[in-house]
Amino acid sequence: MKILITNDDGIHAKGLMALVRVMKRYGELTIVAPKQAQSGMSMAVTMGYKPIAVKHFGKRLGEDWWYLDGTPASCIKFGIDNVLFPERPDLIVSGVNHGSNAATASIYSGTIGAAMEGAVNGIPAIGVSLDTFSPDADFSCVEVLLPRILDTLLENREHRYGRFYNINFPDRPADRIHGVRVARMGHGHWEREYQDFGRFLEERGRIPSEEDCCYIARLEPDEQLYVMAGDFTDNGDNPADADHILLQQGYVTITPENIDNTDFAELDRLCAIF
Repeated sequence: MKILITNDDGIHAKGLMALVRVMKRYGELTIVAPKQAQSGMSMAVTMGYKPIAVKHFGKRLGEDWWYLDGTPASCIKFGIDNVLFPERPDLIVSGVNHGSNAATASIYSGTIGAAMEGAVNGIPAIGVSLDTFSPDADFSCVEVLLPRILDTLLENREHRYGRFYNINFPDRPADRIHGVRVARMGHGHWEREYQDFGRFLEERGRIPSEEDCCYIARLEPDEQLYVMAGDFTDNGDNPADADHILLQQGYVTITPENIDNTDFAELDRLCAIF
């Protein structure tokens, strides 16, 4: 089986390495990951005749490593159109993302956007995430439990254009995870999303990174600095099987999603009117 892998945290992310270790038992891997972190890009593509840097690290032990200086969806496009062509991948897997992509987060996620790009091309696709942003995240629960989930999904797959799977792991050891639950996408939103950058760093005891300092040096007079760091808020209308609720309870969640955004109930209602 030919498997195309990407992520949105960049080519050097720990989560990507954990995913590669899991997936190498399933077939021949091609990894095309972003050169730098590309979180929150959804299905955005790098376009507008902008030059895009690509680097091929070579093949070794059934793995072919590349990076592309673009979005996760662009990495999938490049993998399909340039690296694997004229063959096609049998499966696309994106992750392991640092941070939950349950509920409304899946709409924004570059990890899930890459899976959506696979679905656009009619290729089975899966996004995998771990519910922590810690740079020292422990991905061992994913490495222990993901193979059984994949075995079940691959054995029982049924082709339907546009379908992909969004899998989220709670941030806890494998022996403390309660099980695997099939879930629906939860309803939620973010509040207090933009915060003063200086206050944000002070509250967390952090200092500006080298990249931050370079950005600050380019500020124009009277420009102010903010950072996007909001609080997820449940909408209050969620059923018990909403993915973010089950994730908080300690379950791995599998949410079947689809790129078809048609509201079929409204479609039927409008057809009756018109």
